[in-house]
Amino acid sequence: MKQWRRIGCVLAMACVTAGGIGARAGDKGKEKAPSNPMLDSGSFGVFIRGQRVLTESFTIQQQGSASTVRAQLKQTGSTGPEQTSELQLSTNGELVRYQWDDASAAKASLVVTPNNEFLIERITTAASDKPVEQPFLLPTSTMVLDNNFFIHREVLAWRYLAANCHQEKGSLQCQKEPAEFGVIVPQDRNSIRVRLELVGREKVNIRGTERDLVRLNLSGEGFSWAMWVDDHDQFKLMRILIAADNTEVIRD
Repeated sequence: MKQWRRIGCVLAMACVTAGGIGARAGDKGKEKAPSNPMLDSGSFGVFIRGQRVLTESFTIQQQGSASTVRAQLKQTGSTGPEQTSELQLSTNGELVRYQWDDASAAKASLVVTPNNEFLIERITTAASDKPVEQPFLLPTSTMVLDNNFFIHREVLAWRYLAANCHQEKGSLQCQKEPAEFGVIVPQDRNSIRVRLELVGREKVNIRGTERDLVRLNLSGEGFSWAMWVDDHDQFKLMRILIAADNTEVIRD
């Protein structure tokens, strides 16, 4: 399926067999793909006990040899973003750069970049001009999961689907055992192991409309999230339920 090939290429998990996004350079009579295709854009509403408290706006765009995930967080009633982030991934899915900025009065920021074969995080605060460095003995293929931006869970889901699943007779088939990923959580200055597994197709109510979506479970030490993606729309993330925190994330 075209959308399956697209996800494989974006995450650099299946580019060799799937071809590029849109037409190949040598194809004739086919429309060329945009130079910087937008892979996803929109916003999530974050609800706690049914009350909207945050809005996360995001874009995922392929730009030359990298894919860039940009996001910003705004509290309900706020006039401007309070946090922004930018995640850059190379064509083979490795981390190029991650930056987070606190746009409030605190004026803090952090940057994660490769350092030889591993990663290094540099944190800057208003109280100090010199960044604090935190090294991580993790490969550059490690995924960033910022604990404030939910769009990173979509990117992780795409990586899981491209690496561990395939389409068979119109049905999504994945390996039976959960797939494990090492991830970095920059604001916690920590790395953790998380697991993703396919649960199956479920009927889910999204803004008053019943949708037929694919459920994935994301879990780790001390947490368990349910996530639903739309396999009819490029496996976009539609809903997250964090039952233990009475929190729900819904695509607007």
